[in-house]
Amino acid sequence: MRLGLYFAVCNRMDLDTAFAWASGLGIECLELSTHVSARFDVDEMLAPGRVDELRRALAGYGLQVAALNMSADGQLLLGPHHSDTDGIHAGTADEKRAFGCERMRRAAQLAEQLEVPIVTGFVGCEDYSRWFPWPDEDAWTNMENGFVETVAPLLDEFYRRGVRFAVEPHPRQFVYNTETALRSVELLADHPAWGFNLDPANLVLAGVDPVVFANELGDRIINVHAKDGELVAHHAARSGLLAHGPWRRPGRGFRFRVPGWGDVRWKELITELSVSGYQGPIAIEHEDPTMAPAEGIEKAVAFLEPLLIRHPPEDRWW
Repeated sequence: MRLGLYFAVCNRMDLDTAFAWASGLGIECLELSTHVSARFDVDEMLAPGRVDELRRALAGYGLQVAALNMSADGQLLLGPHHSDTDGIHAGTADEKRAFGCERMRRAAQLAEQLEVPIVTGFVGCEDYSRWFPWPDEDAWTNMENGFVETVAPLLDEFYRRGVRFAVEPHPRQFVYNTETALRSVELLADHPAWGFNLDPANLVLAGVDPVVFANELGDRIINVHAKDGELVAHHAARSGLLAHGPWRRPGRGFRFRVPGWGDVRWKELITELSVSGYQGPIAIEHEDPTMAPAEGIEKAVAFLEPLLIRHPPEDRWW
């Protein structure tokens, strides 16, 4: 396993400062946001010379790119296609979907040029509330054909380029728990380019145990976000977990935390990943509303570094 960093937390730093800081903390690899309006926007990065420029900058600090992140653009594949996603791309549903598909193809192209094996992100969902069987108990199943028709051709493109797509289970996504993850593999006929970006905090938010997810889908987990989640019991009793309003509002029943400050059982999760054969990046993602960027990452590194299992298990030696 390698200690990684989801680089969006460094958006307020200049690049040299951010690379030096990350390297000094012991970070080995980065996940870069390449979605719309991100620092490494995929269209900008495909301009002549930009890939080589980034390679040189990273090499000076001993860093590698482990994954590209396309969360925003991927949301447009399945939706929602109403005003909520106008900030990503405004237009009709067909225009939004076409934009998302083209951007994902370009992400695969960029990953190939950078020799990065993984693109992470979302695929969206027409209506997440369809998990509840009312007013149509078949509503979730009725979205399956659209999922396959949109995602499968993109995976073919990824596969041709030697890249895999790691979808991130999350509320408001077609894949949001262990059951829908397993079903997605089945729907896509075990497509070799389809995998999962395990973000344990997202699963906790959905009421799912990430250790169980790792146990059942370990061979399909190709990227991991080190993000914790906390059930704030005294707030959840009145607001529940999926409360509306600003993310930082104090009354939320759930909040993302840096690793070690929430409810995720990290030793069990890392062990389960190791048992499944996972030796990829463990990329710290900081969305904790209680800590500043630098302090949160520093605490996360101090917590995670001793827990990472760096080598695969061996046959019995006693």
